[in-house]
Amino acid sequence: MSAVYAYPTLVGKIEVAVRGASMDGKPLQLSLISQRDQVVALHQVERDDWTEGVLDLEVSLPTEELAEGPWAGVSCVAVLTEGATNTRVVSRLERRRGDTHWRGQVRVRRSTHASRALLDVSVVGSHGGVDGRILGRADTPWLVDLLGRTPSRQRDLEILEEDFRDGPEEWLRPFMDAPWLIDTTGELPTILLNTSFEGLSELLSGARGPLEKATAGLVAAQIAGEAWATMFHSALSDLEFDDDGTPHFPGGWRESVLRSMLPEVFPGLPLHDALREAHDCRGAGRGWAEVQSRIEVAAGKRSQMPKNLVATIRAVSRAQEGTYR
Repeated sequence: MSAVYAYPTLVGKIEVAVRGASMDGKPLQLSLISQRDQVVALHQVERDDWTEGVLDLEVSLPTEELAEGPWAGVSCVAVLTEGATNTRVVSRLERRRGDTHWRGQVRVRRSTHASRALLDVSVVGSHGGVDGRILGRADTPWLVDLLGRTPSRQRDLEILEEDFRDGPEEWLRPFMDAPWLIDTTGELPTILLNTSFEGLSELLSGARGPLEKATAGLVAAQIAGEAWATMFHSALSDLEFDDDGTPHFPGGWRESVLRSMLPEVFPGLPLHDALREAHDCRGAGRGWAEVQSRIEVAAGKRSQMPKNLVATIRAVSRAQEGTYR
């Protein structure tokens, strides 16, 4: 993070875990908390009228680095934000004597959130006589889904079927020959499937037999790959900046996309360094062609394009063997 801050910051990793959650005082099932995807689903079947959720946080910091570093008055805070409602809630975490972890609770009020909130953790302290320095942040924020019944990040985009040729959305008419479009202008990015494109909807929703299923998987992977690449470019075009031009994450789904893909596009670079490198390359054109290739590869991996392509090739090969025997 040295490219972002003009003072020493933490190099070690900050690990965040949600160890438990409750809704209006009633404990939630652990299945609604995904440590792998870092998602908490606060919506339960037949329970839309809840008032407050409480998340139990456990944070691990690089303690030796903090002890030996040039910082003072170190504290750890959890920050819950949601762009749709312009909500920002800061909760201080505490570390008891003899405990190696920082712990605390984050309260999620239903009245101040709409759909999905980001839960981030920051380490704050003083350096050079200046208080409130940000010393480090968790690499990936947790996602608090107020509408989800399962803890999954897959709702980072929506899939809608639209008739580009004869449907009610006139702005889609010029794209009537396109099988799909990726729209990143809304609160959530949206994949629009063209129902007037012959056979597309039937293939994706009703494929039968190994060859059709493999083909449907390949098409779905192609769509997902284009979506990831488009979302990355859109997010990179919507950064926030300090007065000195330092770029910062834009929040919402755009921040989630950048945080998940930047380590693959710029492996080995700290996250904020990777953000600045991507912004500088894009603005100056220096090495941007190579960066675009990396983006395409990263998007292809996330969409499982290689896996689906291999499955399709094998399915075609088996079909041909069966035909010509």
